[in-house]
Amino acid sequence: MTNILQKKSDKPVSIFWFRRDLRLSDNHGLFVALNTSNNVLPIFIFDKNILSELKDKKDKRVAFIHQALANINNELLKIGSSLLVLHDEPMQAFKTICENFVVENVFTNHDYEPYATQRDQQLTDWFLEKNISFKTFKDQVIFEKSEVMKSDGTPYTIFTPYSRLWKQKLSVEGIKTFPSEELQNNFIQTAAFPFPTLHEIGFEETNTGISSTFIDKNIISNYHNTRNTPSINGTSNLSVHIRFGTVSVRALTKTALELNEQWLNELIWREFFMMILYHYPKVVTRNFKSKYDVIKWRNNEAEFKLWCNGETGYEIVDAGMKELNETGLMHNRVRMIVAGFLTKHLLIDWRWGEAYFAEKLLDYELSSNNGNWQWSAGCGCDSAPYFRIFNPSEQTKKFDPERKYIKKWLGNSPLVFPMVEHTFARKRALDVFKSSLAENDN
Repeated sequence: MTNILQKKSDKPVSIFWFRRDLRLSDNHGLFVALNTSNNVLPIFIFDKNILSELKDKKDKRVAFIHQALANINNELLKIGSSLLVLHDEPMQAFKTICENFVVENVFTNHDYEPYATQRDQQLTDWFLEKNISFKTFKDQVIFEKSEVMKSDGTPYTIFTPYSRLWKQKLSVEGIKTFPSEELQNNFIQTAAFPFPTLHEIGFEETNTGISSTFIDKNIISNYHNTRNTPSINGTSNLSVHIRFGTVSVRALTKTALELNEQWLNELIWREFFMMILYHYPKVVTRNFKSKYDVIKWRNNEAEFKLWCNGETGYEIVDAGMKELNETGLMHNRVRMIVAGFLTKHLLIDWRWGEAYFAEKLLDYELSSNNGNWQWSAGCGCDSAPYFRIFNPSEQTKKFDPERKYIKKWLGNSPLVFPMVEHTFARKRALDVFKSSLAENDN
């Protein structure tokens, strides 16, 4: 940290802490910071608590964040400023900063996941002791926490009425933007801070394979017709950018309102699951519907490994897992098919699949991943009934009839004999769910 010591200044600074909002434009917290102070120090912390949990040292998510930060830093260098990037635990990082700068305020945007809220509460207490103002703002969603609630003040647990009120509220309140890009003269003027390499934070260079933030309006306009066909480029490919905030959700919502309500609904689903996580934090490790706690999962480790490796013998399932393992992404329709197969055909606990997706998905977001896995298993809020069991072969006929998606990801791989017969697996799942729930009722 000696390089920070060289930058020590007696002039008070306000800090803006980048987190899940890796952009300089239309950034709520950054806008307030730049409006409040003419000496804003921008920082990012590669959190050791998070990075230490990542097994793959070529993690594409870390590489993506690193590139996004480099882009921000390059823009700041053009105006005589610089991004201070630290690799530490957040509390220690701020102690180091405060040893070298006179910090008056810290601004950042809300983060709603359990670790983040606990971290922010600890920092709130510490900042209070140091007489430092700590303010956070809503940025990664349109409506958060308790902003869209039932008339009796309780949370919605069904998507359709939630989305209806969400849209009504938006039509009344509109979308406010925060043109932080217009206030960049208020960043701290400083010589460039050293920018750490991936190697210096314990990771290796890798090609993320993630496309730019370009919004293809033709795709979005036709999204309702193309979103379920995995063999074509029929989705926005913006999920990773939404996850890390390299695009503004307000800008995306405006585009959705102009072009396609079905795509807007996908943005609302994301906020619905965030609201569920906020009000029902138990869902991180437990079923939303507690009556499903009694389900007798088979949890066969050998079968789980076959699923992970894309060796189930069901081509649409195996193609999806190959796509995930190779790219860190998977088409949304196929995500539903592979999740349903694991939980119903194999009777493996949704938490196993959720954890595997969390490890592999570049666009991993706890609330959506958790919500969608519980939906597939039938134990979540607004979930499909447990007796809805996808037939992978029928799904293939419907959504990949020419097997283009399958051929792309399986190529000339030798045919694998199906690990379980569909009719048998369906009956087994129905029997297990029905008998387990009946035992609980008694």
